[in-house]
Amino acid sequence: MTNQMAHSTQATNLADILERVLDKGIVIAGDISIKIADVELLNIKIRLLVASVDKAMEMGINWWETDPFLTTRAQELEKENLRLEQRLDKLEKKIST
Repeated sequence: MTNQMAHSTQATNLADILERVLDKGIVIAGDISIKIADVELLNIKIRLLVASVDKAMEMGINWWETDPFLTTRAQELEKENLRLEQRLDKLEKKIST
């Protein structure tokens, strides 16, 4: 009986912690650099943000709205951009001849 009570309390605490993290947001950042004789061979920047969508948008983070893999509107914009680039290329060729 005591194991069930402890488990229930732990689940509630975990849910509270998760709710707080999503509400406030948490950032984990780190950099990895590999250098030999002052020559940088590799530089990796790692950034992790855990937050609710509302909190992220409040912080000005909304990259998923324009990611072509996540939104159909971004895919449409990507196709339109390609068509405009092709038209521009044709116009530039006409002007240069």
